[in-house]
Amino acid sequence: MAPLGRLLPLLPALALALGPAAAAAGGERRRRRHLLALGEAEELSASLWGAALPGDLPELEPECRRLLAAFAEGSAALAECLGRRARPVRLCQACHRQQGRLLARYAAIARAVGNSSESHNCAKSILTSDRLQVVVTLSEFFNETWETANCANCLKNSSEGLSNSTVEFLDLFNKSLTCFEHNLQGQTINLSPNNYTEVCKNCNATYKMLNDLYNKLQRVNRQGGESGHSAHLCIDVEDAMNITRKLWSRTFNCSVPCSDTVPVIAVSSFILFLPIVFYLSSFLHSKQKKRILILPKRIQSNASLVNIQEKYS
Repeated sequence: MAPLGRLLPLLPALALALGPAAAAAGGERRRRRHLLALGEAEELSASLWGAALPGDLPELEPECRRLLAAFAEGSAALAECLGRRARPVRLCQACHRQQGRLLARYAAIARAVGNSSESHNCAKSILTSDRLQVVVTLSEFFNETWETANCANCLKNSSEGLSNSTVEFLDLFNKSLTCFEHNLQGQTINLSPNNYTEVCKNCNATYKMLNDLYNKLQRVNRQGGESGHSAHLCIDVEDAMNITRKLWSRTFNCSVPCSDTVPVIAVSSFILFLPIVFYLSSFLHSKQKKRILILPKRIQSNASLVNIQEKYS
């Protein structure tokens, strides 16, 4: 007890001397425990996400992940094609394969079912598991763009390639542009219209064939056409014809052939002659129906009565 008794008066001094060192050691121990806790939490989180969790946070099955990756690649390919072919417009003829592949990949997601249970259905997990529904939104965007462009009217019914009429039109379109370029003979577009007489003269036949074919496609398309869709022509054909017409009429200042000239002249002439025909027929009809005045019998009886009275007088 003597040694302890001798140490008791020294305890306050020892506490003062060892206080900072002890506090520092305690802080270091707490920091290490905190780092260890963080490491354990990260390991636990990684192990949880790597495991197949039941309930509200199911991990995608390998087949569903493969389908989602294929859809992402297809979306990127179609978006790139649409962007590159936006001007001049060549969407339908250049991107129909990417569009077809994306549709097939979306259909594969919609009908795919996981191996474990109904809750792991790929369609449910990928398409409708959240409010944003990114895959559905992307699919609707591409479909709406494709329908607005009326690309189905440029393609065959199976959408495997361009229809025969579209191929014929694009061939004539390329011939028209080649004719324009050949007859310009290296001149710039900004020259005087008087310098484009060779273009108007030498390319008139090709341009007229292209314009007539476009008008024919419009009439056929209103009745269903080759693709079975009755609507506007596809954006590729419309844009190509607009470009050609602007070059022909505005840039080269050539006259635009009109296939309806004869019917328009005939109808106009008929309307102009209608007043003449009307007045002439009215005049002849009134002359034939001209009334002849006939004396009434009452006047004759009065005359005979006068004669009788004169005799008696």
